[in-house]
Amino acid sequence: MLAIFLQTLPFFALIGLGWVAGRTRFFPAEATAWLTRFVFYFALSAMLFRFAATLDLAALFDWRFVLAYLVGSGAVWAAGFVVARRRGASPAEAAMEAHTGMTGNTGFLGVPMLVVMLGEPAIGPVLMVLTLDMIVFSTVITLIIAASRHQRVGLATLLAALRGVIANPMIVSMAAGLAWAALSLPLPAPAAEFLTLLGNAATPGALFAIGASLAARPVGRIGPAAWLSFAKLVLHPAAVALAALAFGVASGPAGVMVAAAALPVAGNVYMLAHHFRVAEQRVSAAILISTAVSILTIPAVIHAISKG
Repeated sequence: MLAIFLQTLPFFALIGLGWVAGRTRFFPAEATAWLTRFVFYFALSAMLFRFAATLDLAALFDWRFVLAYLVGSGAVWAAGFVVARRRGASPAEAAMEAHTGMTGNTGFLGVPMLVVMLGEPAIGPVLMVLTLDMIVFSTVITLIIAASRHQRVGLATLLAALRGVIANPMIVSMAAGLAWAALSLPLPAPAAEFLTLLGNAATPGALFAIGASLAARPVGRIGPAAWLSFAKLVLHPAAVALAALAFGVASGPAGVMVAAAALPVAGNVYMLAHHFRVAEQRVSAAILISTAVSILTIPAVIHAISKG
């Protein structure tokens, strides 16, 4: 356990360094926005393309894995929605809280850290989790909020959600990499070196950007935020683990799925909350709390995975 904690510590130290830089305004909000943009559109996209281009497609897609993740995550989503509604939240607010309780920071934290911690076999399952989060659950939350506000889901809403998926550089880079792998095209040495060099900037850049962005997060509604953090860090990996067991997912991919589910709340959830003007303070506080607490919970989950 201590050895795993020490392995994860440098990742969280980078987040902490970014937080200090943002909190002291040495790294202002404008710089954080541009660093995030660089990581999102360039460094992380290069890393995802390189990972996807080297995957064995025949071994990548597993219906049992997909169903287990969707069922486990869907159960946590439903629990978050019911709890919020019982507390008096509107349908839109309840949907946003539910989305917060099961959407992990797979892109900026999970891909860099879990591949290092769990090895190259983790690449495929991590990318699958990232894809399901972005395509399935991000589309669902967009449609639910639109329906709750306008009492219907029109063609314009569906097209807007589709455009959001297609325009996401992480989706585009993974799709391009998978197409490259499907065609069995070799990566020329200069191209591979370029992607490696650019992709290597993703890990420090993403972690620093997470910390710097946390420094600017407003903190409010601590009670609901603490519940959402508990749902994300404890209930989500537990539900996914049970679903993986029920669907008979192989132990290796199941462990990666559980580790990905144990990640803290993703920063882009706040972007959605801010865009829709729904539950912004709760989401922001949940991101901050879950990220801080995950310093202890993620090593515990990875330790449990390593013990089978």
